[in-house]
Order: sequence, then structure tokens, then C-alpha cells
Amino acid sequence: MIISSLHHDGGPKTRRGRMDGFSLIELIIVLTIIIILTAMSLPYIYDHSKLYKSEHQALKVMDLMREASQLALNRRRTIRFEIDLTQNAVVLTDENGAGGADILIKRIPLEPVNEVRMDVIPAGVTLPAPPNYADAAFPGDVWAARFRSNGSVVDAGGIPISANLYLWPPLEPGDPLNLTPRNTAEVRAITMFGGSGSIRYWKFVGDAFQPYQ
Repeated sequence: MIISSLHHDGGPKTRRGRMDGFSLIELIIVLTIIIILTAMSLPYIYDHSKLYKSEHQALKVMDLMREASQLALNRRRTIRFEIDLTQNAVVLTDENGAGGADILIKRIPLEPVNEVRMDVIPAGVTLPAPPNYADAAFPGDVWAARFRSNGSVVDAGGIPISANLYLWPPLEPGDPLNLTPRNTAEVRAITMFGGSGSIRYWKFVGDAFQPYQ
């Protein structure tokens, strides 16, 4: 025998649990927790981002060096790679355009110079050793290297160049004469061999640069 309960109007009685969804108070509590957790994590995210700016820029610069080398090989032309601190950008230029005119390939912005310096080696940092190359010089705030189709890298006079590039966050961003890094653990270096265009990446660990793969 089947027994069913009926409403007072004679219809079948259905049982419902609590109302579906969340109450307004529950939503307010959840949103409050999210806001608190976000506020707590923002300083960490900001510090983490600052810590790795020099590293991110070093990887970007190396990628563009490799692109310049590959373009030179593929196009059988000389590709000029420039770090222009006045424009705060890396510029790739094809030097073998029609009539010898330069053709801009791309201009990629860099971190602000008060966040990541590249013009000189910071204080308290020794050269990557080996290879003991000369540090890149920035006359007029521009350093240039020309990648050739034979794989070599030369200066404006066609002489192979090997160089060290340093990337580091300054302790005093507004003072170009202060060469103290904010933290030597954030100092990065790139070495480039002019004979073959090979590039190597270094991190400053303890009291010396260590090659990083």
C-alpha cells in the first residue's frame, strides 16, 4: 500500500531543504575573505616582481640577440643589434636595405633605467671568469653589435667584439653615480663571444658569477 501525504489543498506534499544558493550574509563573508587575502598577497607579488626584473630583462635581451643572429643567417645580411638607453629599448636593424639604407626590424622596450641598469658593472661585483671579456661600453647611451651571416659579431669597423653586459637594480634609482646594487643576488650578466656569436647567461651567487643554463 502506498501512502502519500497531501497538502491541505489536496495536492501532493513536497519537501524542500534550505533555499538553493547563498544568503547575502554568506556572500559578504566570502567577499571579505577574498579581499583580505588579496591585500595580504599584494606586497609579496610586488616584491617578487621587482626581484626578477633584471632576470626577465636579461632573458629578453638574450632572446633578441639570438633572433638577430638567426635573421643574419637566414637573410644573409648584417643585422645590427642595439641597446639604446635613450629610447630605453633594444633595436634590431637590417643594415643591407636597398641602396644601403637601414631597415628597422623591431624596437622592443626595456624596463625603466631606474629599475634595471645596463650601462656599467655594479660595485662589489667581479667579472664573469672565464671568459674575462671587456665590459660593453655605452658611448651616447648606445651599445651596438652587428651580427653577420657567417655567425660572427663585429663592431662598426668590422672587428669581432666580445663583451660583458650587466643587468642590475640600483639601490638609489635616481642617482646614476651610485653604483650600489639593491641586492647582489639580483645581478645578472650576459657574455657574448664575437667569433661565433655564442651567448652565455650568468647569475651572481655569493661573491662570484655562476653560469646558468
